[in-house]
Amino acid sequence: MNSCIIGIGSNINPNENIKRMLCLLAKDHRVGKHSSWVKTAPIGITDQDDFINGAVKVETQHDIDEFRNYLKRLEDRMGRDRSLPKFGPRVIDLDIVVWNGEIVDEDYHTRDFLRDSVNQLLD
Repeated sequence: MNSCIIGIGSNINPNENIKRMLCLLAKDHRVGKHSSWVKTAPIGITDQDDFINGAVKVETQHDIDEFRNYLKRLEDRMGRDRSLPKFGPRVIDLDIVVWNGEIVDEDYHTRDFLRDSVNQLLD
C-alpha cells in the first residue's frame, strides 16, 4: 500500500466539487483526513474567482504513475476543461505532493498555502 498526500484546488463551485471529488476518490481508495480549506487568490491569471485549496491523505495500491493517471481521469470525469489556459479556472485540480513520505511536487516549496495544507497531514 502506498501513502500519499494530494493537493486539491477548485474555483468553479469549489465547495460542491471538492466534496464530490472526495466521494468519488473514496470509492476507489482509502481516503484519510483532509487539511483545513483555505481561500487563495489565483496565480498567473488573476481575473478569475478565488480558489479553495487544501490537501487530503490517501492510501492506494497503485504505483505513482498509475495513481497520477487515475487523478487525471478523475479530473476529466468531473469536467475539467484542459483547453483552458494552465492557470485558468478549474472545476478541480489534483496533484500528488507527497508520495510515501517524500515531497514530489516542487510547488510545496514555493506555495505557502500548499505547504501549510500538506504539513497538517504529515505524520
